[in-house]
Amino acid sequence: MSRPVVVLAMRGAGLRDALLPPALLTRLTDLADCDPDLVVTDFATAPADALAAADVLLTGWGCPRVDAAALERLPRLRLVAHAAGTVKAHVDPVCWERGITVTTAAAANAVPVVEFALAQILLAGKDLLGASARYASGTPRPAHEHAPLVGNYGRVVGIIGASTIGRGVLERLRTFDVRLLLADPTVTADEAARLGAELVDLDTLMARSDVVSLHAPLLPGTVGMIGAAQLAAMRDGTTFLNTARGRIVDHDALRRELRSGRISAMLDVTDPEPLEPDDELFTLPNVLLTPHIAGSMGNELHRMAALALDEVEHLAAGAPPRHPVLLEDLARMA
Repeated sequence: MSRPVVVLAMRGAGLRDALLPPALLTRLTDLADCDPDLVVTDFATAPADALAAADVLLTGWGCPRVDAAALERLPRLRLVAHAAGTVKAHVDPVCWERGITVTTAAAANAVPVVEFALAQILLAGKDLLGASARYASGTPRPAHEHAPLVGNYGRVVGIIGASTIGRGVLERLRTFDVRLLLADPTVTADEAARLGAELVDLDTLMARSDVVSLHAPLLPGTVGMIGAAQLAAMRDGTTFLNTARGRIVDHDALRRELRSGRISAMLDVTDPEPLEPDDELFTLPNVLLTPHIAGSMGNELHRMAALALDEVEHLAAGAPPRHPVLLEDLARMA
C-alpha cells in the first residue's frame, strides 16, 4: 500500500490541533490521503463515503468505540493507530478477530511520566518537602543538611511495577548512585537484574526503600494494592510517589500515615480525582499534590502523534508495526 487513506477519530478539532501542529499535519498529508477538517466523534453520523474509504483510523483521546457496528462502515480498515496510551476504552476485540492491526503511542506517552517521576525521586532524596516546610517556619538550613536521610548517594529507590514507565524510570536511575529494588510478580530475578534492580516482594520493597515510586497498572487485582500494611511498613522519613493511578492506593490509610508526619508523599494522581476542595491532603506540609500532569501535555502530545504517524508510514511501506497491541494485552492494559 503506497498511499493509505487516513481518517481522524478523536474528541474533536481542539485535540486534533493539539496533536498535529503544522509540521506533523504536513507530514500526515504527505504520506496519506486525509481530510484534516474531518474529525470523527461518532461513527454512526460520520460521512459514509469517508469511512468506506478509510484504511487507517488515527485515533486520540475521546475516540468513539471501534466495534462491530463501526466496522460495518469501515470495510477497508487495516490499522488503528492510537496517538495516546491505552486502547482499552475504544478498540473492541472484534478488531483483532478481523485482522486489523492496532498500535499505541504508550511508549511516547511514557517519556514525560518517566521524566516527571525521576525528578520527583531526586527531589524526594533532597527532602524537598521537609526543607521547604522548615524554611517557611524560619528554621535555618544547617538544622537538616547533615541529616542521614537527606541526599541521593546510596539512596534505596523502590519501583513498583515493571511497566513501560517503570522500566524507563529504572533505566534513568541506573545512571545515579542509588540502589534499586523492583516489585513485580511478572518479572524474574534475572530480568530484574538486567534492569539494574534487585527483585523483592512488595512488602520488602516498602520496608527497605527510602523512596517508593508506583508504576503499576490499574487492574481489578491492583485496586487497593498499597494498603495500610504496606504504608505502615515504610520507615520514618521516607517518601511515597504515585504517578500511576489513585485507586491502586488506599487513600484512607495514606491519609493516616501522612497525618502522623511519619512519611511524605508526592501525588500526581489521587482517589478520588480530583480531590474534594476541603481534603486535608491539600494542607499537610509533607504532601505535594499535582493535578495529573505527569503524562503528555502541550508540546509533548506531538511526540505521540509522531509515533502514530510512524505506524502509518510503516503500513504504507509494507513494514510491520513498531508498537502493536495484541488482543491478550488488553487483560493487563490499564
